[in-house]
Amino acid sequence: MPTGSDPAIVNAAARSSSPTQGRIGPAVSVHGLVKSYGSVRALCGVDLEVAHGTVLGLLGPNGAGKTTIIRILTTLLKPDAGSAQVDGLDVVRDAAKLRQRIGLAGQYAAVDENLTGLENLTMVGRLYGQPRAAAKRRGNELLERFELTDAANRPTKTYSGGMRRRLDLAAALVARPPVLFLDEPTTGLDPRSRLQLWETIERLVAEGTTVLLTTQYLDEADRLASEIAVIDHGRVIAEGTADQLKDRVGGERLEIRLGDPAQTGAATAALASMTDDTPIADADLVTVGVRHRGGAIVEAVRRLDQAGVAVEDIALRRPTLDDVFLALTGHAVESNDSDLEDAA
Repeated sequence: MPTGSDPAIVNAAARSSSPTQGRIGPAVSVHGLVKSYGSVRALCGVDLEVAHGTVLGLLGPNGAGKTTIIRILTTLLKPDAGSAQVDGLDVVRDAAKLRQRIGLAGQYAAVDENLTGLENLTMVGRLYGQPRAAAKRRGNELLERFELTDAANRPTKTYSGGMRRRLDLAAALVARPPVLFLDEPTTGLDPRSRLQLWETIERLVAEGTTVLLTTQYLDEADRLASEIAVIDHGRVIAEGTADQLKDRVGGERLEIRLGDPAQTGAATAALASMTDDTPIADADLVTVGVRHRGGAIVEAVRRLDQAGVAVEDIALRRPTLDDVFLALTGHAVESNDSDLEDAA
């Protein structure tokens, strides 16, 4: 926000036109990004694009390179090779100007515990060059928006973890940045606080903010991200929407829980012609990939009944992002393969 601008005028302008209106090209563009910490290669030629007004979810385990990407895009680190632009500005050449155009909220709330919520936000506004009165007005606006008004004059050391994380996100929005970077923002939060933060992020995106979100939580990426980039060992190994990525590991699957594990052979034989793949039996559970969703359960029950197989339970399941990540990498997303990025 320009120094001395009236928030009411700025808000009216924001309501009259989308923040993404008239913007050409991607909000974030990354080409061939390389970064090493000593002998450890954290990024190995990463390419990414984020469209204006969308959420790109960077999905990967600890040490995959996610935080390194965020630090480069927010001008906290310089890449060893490659290039990156955010909102049309080069992250190296235009670093000072870019810092006025972005917001960053990380895994840990970066607030002064001895200051009140309002004092924290006012201080951030002052650091952006806003007059004290304007910074305080903006702070009050954000406290109301994040449902922290009742705690505005309390020291932040008395805040709960969810309150501190919401205050940290509010601080990242003081200057109304068009691009927001969220580095595992819900790590350590209880389910209710995570849900509240998700809803806040969804409102921001609906208003036109572009978000690059790193996460280890598959349900978080599934809910929030318009597009997902799966990163592992410093490389982007897959990109697409959640549905596109799920389609890569197959379509719908029938999961049949048998009444008698001894009947798995009869069950797989009865269901074999329903699938292009071989049915998989594990103890009393039989899994079958199906060609067509419609009528699959009825057809499976009919075949099993004719074969005299007792069924305890049957369900049609779509692959999850857990299945996608396991299929792509061979390990779970929560694995802890460190590449020193957390120490950088």
